[in-house]
Amino acid sequence: QGQLVESGGGLVQPGGSLRLSCAASGFPFTEYVMNWYRRAPGKEHEFVAHISSTGGSTLYADFARGRFTISRDDAENMGYLQMNNLKLEDTAVYFCNMNSEDASDYWGQGTQVTVSS
Repeated sequence: QGQLVESGGGLVQPGGSLRLSCAASGFPFTEYVMNWYRRAPGKEHEFVAHISSTGGSTLYADFARGRFTISRDDAENMGYLQMNNLKLEDTAVYFCNMNSEDASDYWGQGTQVTVSS
């Protein structure tokens, strides 16, 4: 059974940085694309970033472009979201998602990111 486990969230001041990690197991990691989503209090799930199965292409939400970087380490079955220059409005639970062409879809439990002074 496939599983994703996020880590790396926490409390950070505005302008600070965090690196979220997503550990995958139980499925062929290199056949899956990876996405990060977030859900802020009282809001819907929101797309943050995408990386292809090969790592050759990435896509970012407008608010993330230039501040966040998505990456993956296929040797370690890990994905990352480096977040710089964090803002108050980045406060949310961040989720890792991986899916494949056969419609297999996995979600992590989420990690809380709180940006506060």
